[in-house]
Amino acid sequence: MKSVRRIRMERKESRLLHNPALIIVGSFFISILIGGCILTLPIFNRQGVFMPFIDALFTATSATCVTGLVVYDTYLYFNMAGQIVVILLIQLGGLGVVTLTSFAYLLVGKRVGLRTAHLAQESVSSDEQANTANLIRMVVFFTAVVELIGALLLSIYFVPAYGQYGAFISVFLAISAFCNAGFDLLGMNGAFSSLISVNDQPLVLLTIMGLIICGGLGFIVWQDLWNYRKKRRLLLHTKIVLVSTAILLAGGALFFLILEWDNPETMGNMPVWQKFLNAIFQSVTTRTAGFDALNNPQMQGSSKLVSVVLMFIGAAPGSTGGGIKVTSLVVLIMTVFSVMRGRTETVIHHRRIDKTVVYKALAVMFLGLLVVVVTAGVVLATESSESELDALFESTSAFATVGLTVGVTSMADNLAKVMLIIAMFLGRVGPVSFAVSISVAAGTRDKKQIIPEGKVWVG
Repeated sequence: MKSVRRIRMERKESRLLHNPALIIVGSFFISILIGGCILTLPIFNRQGVFMPFIDALFTATSATCVTGLVVYDTYLYFNMAGQIVVILLIQLGGLGVVTLTSFAYLLVGKRVGLRTAHLAQESVSSDEQANTANLIRMVVFFTAVVELIGALLLSIYFVPAYGQYGAFISVFLAISAFCNAGFDLLGMNGAFSSLISVNDQPLVLLTIMGLIICGGLGFIVWQDLWNYRKKRRLLLHTKIVLVSTAILLAGGALFFLILEWDNPETMGNMPVWQKFLNAIFQSVTTRTAGFDALNNPQMQGSSKLVSVVLMFIGAAPGSTGGGIKVTSLVVLIMTVFSVMRGRTETVIHHRRIDKTVVYKALAVMFLGLLVVVVTAGVVLATESSESELDALFESTSAFATVGLTVGVTSMADNLAKVMLIIAMFLGRVGPVSFAVSISVAAGTRDKKQIIPEGKVWVG
């Protein structure tokens, strides 16, 4: 006969194993630890020395969480083997460990079980119960096709410019751009120069913009667009993502164009066509991509503030991007409008939004702000940045898994690096998912019970 303690342990193990949020969070955590340990080894860098573990962990977190903040320039520090490890971590983090594992099951002919299917749906933020196998195949094959097309287009410029290594640069950039990671291999043109050396190349910038947008829209949207030919209608989610993305990209480009037009450190000396191209690119890259085509540290303070807002909003759910997500912002804005009109329900496009969605959007917004503020506070307290705005910029970039930098990361001390690591991790797995996974692990999830109502007056 089993003891009471044994029964309790089995119940706890069952609860842990059947919780999607905990498994997804755990898979990212383990991937980061393994990646960090691998990158410390001398065989992966040009100097042939052990990389400090905190820096290796920072790099592995940034790659797996598809952020792009780096302590060392990827090209100048890592050799080819190290660069391959970095891009594999980016691909793993972009698609998610669960998605890739599920796809491997399908490749060897194994059936995806109910628990695995639920995990896969949770990983790409899909709530569809049918055709999970098709969803997994669509995610992986769509990613492969888009990245291949992107690599071929980029190779038109990089192969003639850099020879055989240009082919690797093209593949690296295509994966990094689709996964909204922001890592690059153009350090040969100057440490941490990113895409500044090619900001006069329309083919390169337009291709990377296309990859960023494709990855940032989310797999739910692409699946819905693919099914449109059959259903002849789009989900409300898809409409919200497409419209809000278009508004944010156009608005951001207009702001950057106006604010940086005469700045000699960024767009001031560019011809008009290049100013428009780089303004659009800056608006796209702040949506969690993290490629620098402009000199971010030298941007106007107002431009940095606009960047902070765009970075914090981020991309769409179920995408390779981060931030609080555009849908969260739209839900909260429409909730405010509904309250102002005296409504008790949030309504978007003649559709009522479930209150649990509103609560989650509010929680994501609050927790995201909390992470950014605490991270910025630590960065300032450790004197890693002398500017409050720069500290806010770097902290938002970390949480929203963007990777744009104003130079704070390269000067950060170990405590600031640890805080930035935590911000990147929470930004990738989601602060709400992380909180849920912790509560499940501790066995403190809310239980259904009748609670008396309390009166509170607000506003």
